[in-house]
Amino acid sequence: MADLLWDDVRWFFDPEVMGSLPDLRVPGASVSDWQSVADLVVERGWTFQYSEGTTVLPLPRAEAVLSRPAGSEQPRLEVRPVPDMLAIFRFHAAEEIDFDIDLREVQGQERLDVLCGFIAAIGRRLGKPVLMDTEGGDGSHPALGYDIEADRVVLMAEPPLR
Repeated sequence: MADLLWDDVRWFFDPEVMGSLPDLRVPGASVSDWQSVADLVVERGWTFQYSEGTTVLPLPRAEAVLSRPAGSEQPRLEVRPVPDMLAIFRFHAAEEIDFDIDLREVQGQERLDVLCGFIAAIGRRLGKPVLMDTEGGDGSHPALGYDIEADRVVLMAEPPLR
């Protein structure tokens, strides 16, 4: 059974509501959590590319990425759980894993199921919630996220009145 039904959440996937690149976060993370996510990406065989600025490099250990000197080129890890669905992880701080998805790539039940599976895989591996908020949101009002106790992605907000 699907974690979420498209008809119940389609408004969350409207770029006019959420922005085209909503923010996903794992609060309370650590360097080892970042490494666990990198290991998960490799283990699952998801297509990925690590880069620093415009230079593509082999995927380093999370400790090396997160201990880079201030002013270094911005590192990012692009992950494709399926073709045409991109998650971009940015290594801003060890304490919070953050990434973006493009809502234009998540339209319909099939793509929603892929996204929920991706989010749940990360949450299960870390044993932590993975929360989705509007683009540029402060994380205080997530729209949906991986619930550890329910072991699935759940709706965390009500749709706006139309």
